[in-house]
Amino acid sequence: MLEKFERYPLTFGPTHIEKLERLSAHLGGKVDLYAKREDCNSGLAYGGNKLRKLEYIIPDAIAANADTLVSIGGVQSNHTRMVAAVAAKIGMKCRLVQESWVPHEDAVYDRVGNIMLSRIMGADVRLIDEGFDIGIRRSWQDAIDDVKAKGGRPYAIPAGASVHKFGGLGYVGFAEEVRAQERELGFTFDYIVVCTVTGSTHAGMLVGFAKDGRERKVIGIDGSSTPSQTKAQVLDIARKTAKLVELGKDIVADDVVLIEDYAYPAYGIPSEETKSAIRLAAQLEGMITDPVYEGKSMQGMIDLVEKGYFAEGSKVLYAHLGGAPALNGYAYAFRNG
Repeated sequence: MLEKFERYPLTFGPTHIEKLERLSAHLGGKVDLYAKREDCNSGLAYGGNKLRKLEYIIPDAIAANADTLVSIGGVQSNHTRMVAAVAAKIGMKCRLVQESWVPHEDAVYDRVGNIMLSRIMGADVRLIDEGFDIGIRRSWQDAIDDVKAKGGRPYAIPAGASVHKFGGLGYVGFAEEVRAQERELGFTFDYIVVCTVTGSTHAGMLVGFAKDGRERKVIGIDGSSTPSQTKAQVLDIARKTAKLVELGKDIVADDVVLIEDYAYPAYGIPSEETKSAIRLAAQLEGMITDPVYEGKSMQGMIDLVEKGYFAEGSKVLYAHLGGAPALNGYAYAFRNG
């Protein structure tokens, strides 16, 4: 589905799928849980799902003769960390807008974790006091204009790389990669669980798995606390991506499965249940998830197993999208482990 698109390799190759034996057993053993380790996909600044997206975006930036990647996220954005890493790798400058998307309790929240890594990698980081929104931001456009005014050649990458025209392609590739791994494993996954916020990871998966009729088996766990906006954005990105890759079938609203029960109390703030899920995955599998995204999708998957959402005997693939560096900004929440 992606043969006609140029790709700039930033990842190691297909990411490993591991069975979560102890977590599956702990939850009753009726459902087999697996994880696809997107968090281990590259040597670039701890990797993560954004690199799959950027592999299809960077060729366009190079073709545009840009010299500065300009992007936006929250203070502890995984995405902006990855944009900074890619800019360093390909020899471009990087301007990052870091908005105050999360009310935080750690005094060092804006000096550790993802934002610290971005600074170490040489990004020009600007802190902006604006709240959370997955839409296009004025502060991002201002940054683009400022780079231009100073003689730079900016290339604009939106939050999460999501509403970029190529933002969904990487996770179409994820689905194709999973199909190849399923042939090796000798079975197909009944469900794929993914955290959903800005939307292109979920949208790309939806399109990719639509090729074999599994679009509604991609179970999005909302992490945004703005589910109506998020669902609409997933649908829009999926439709545009389907057209781009010539899927040959329509994507409809009901294809977007988004479970809204686990994003509380707010974007970027982990509930006690999210923190318990993070501890459980760590203590049973040595697998580290974060409080903003993967902890909430882990919480969701655990709860869905316990509620019988997945039929007995189901094989469920958890997409681990990365994000562990953000834990450093939540030291107080985990001060006792």
